[in-house]
Amino acid sequence: MLNYLRKRFASHITERSRRKARLVSKDGRCNIEFGNVEQSRFVFLIDIWTTILDLRWRYKMTIFISAFLGSWFLFGLLWYVVAYIHEDLPEFNPSINHTPCVENINGLTSAFLFSLETQVTIGYGFRCVTEQCVTAIFLLIFQSILGVIINSFMCGAILAKISRSKNRAKTITFSRNAVISKRGGKLCLLIRVANLRKSLLIGSHIYGKLLKTTITPEGETIILDQVNIEFIVDAGNENLFFISPLTIYHIIDKNSPFFHTAAETILQQDFELVVFLDGTVEATSATCQVRTSYIPEEVLWGYRFAPIVSKTKEGKYRVDFQNFSKTVAVETPHCAFCLYNEKEAKAKEKKGYDNPGFVLAEAGEATDTKM
Repeated sequence: MLNYLRKRFASHITERSRRKARLVSKDGRCNIEFGNVEQSRFVFLIDIWTTILDLRWRYKMTIFISAFLGSWFLFGLLWYVVAYIHEDLPEFNPSINHTPCVENINGLTSAFLFSLETQVTIGYGFRCVTEQCVTAIFLLIFQSILGVIINSFMCGAILAKISRSKNRAKTITFSRNAVISKRGGKLCLLIRVANLRKSLLIGSHIYGKLLKTTITPEGETIILDQVNIEFIVDAGNENLFFISPLTIYHIIDKNSPFFHTAAETILQQDFELVVFLDGTVEATSATCQVRTSYIPEEVLWGYRFAPIVSKTKEGKYRVDFQNFSKTVAVETPHCAFCLYNEKEAKAKEKKGYDNPGFVLAEAGEATDTKM
């Protein structure tokens, strides 16, 4: 029992370390951080729009609320200063004939409320600017213009984040595992991808990158070395009709980095297969990219995907997503090299040449030879 628990704990630690070592998570997030960056963080303020869009919602809403509350309170202080300088406050005991710069400002609270009414154009009609002070008129104009700028920027940032094509990627899903089996007489690595919406992705393109650590002939160790993985779709790699789930596959031939991988050694490999799907959202014409990754434990050798599309009696096509990631064991060669040698041997057996002039002569009885 103790040995069993020890093995389970060791496997759990190994699996957890592998998850941490992933560059791209299953939902497409990149696990990378930058250290010792020489450039100042103020360079991100130069592209403030992208910085605001990349912030998480809790930080964005904090900035949104702080921007409005801060501007209301700041201009409230300015309106209070104007009323104080002009001696409009009750503490100065103004005369009956005194015309204030702003009607009905009696303190800091009423100045804040007037700032709020001015910037958001509520206009209760109880407080208003008079023509007595030029300073108050210019302050009113300046706050109105600045309020429009703040309102346009913050509301635009909220709308842009809501409508980002990144959210469209949430409705594109990949199979939980990749499988390796024969397809069309060739050993292939297969992945299933589905579009959960009926709206299409225009000009979709699927490709992959194999990330692994390699050592060059010069002895240099390259971490996260990228190797291109070409995926094929029966419907064509470009302009996919992505209305139903598709099975993409990579042919494991002599040019494939998986050619020397076998069923017994795949779990001993250290690689990460990152799959990309690029396309244009039909509704907004914005580009969209979906990412996922597979580590050796998520590549099943000797399996294929279960059928998922069927046709009902009414003539409609039905997609059963319960079988989306379901796999079925099939007979599969344990390595691509073996399949290649088997095909080559069969081809040599079938190859032969006939000689019509060749006659097989039977040997007769021996005759005596006279000397």
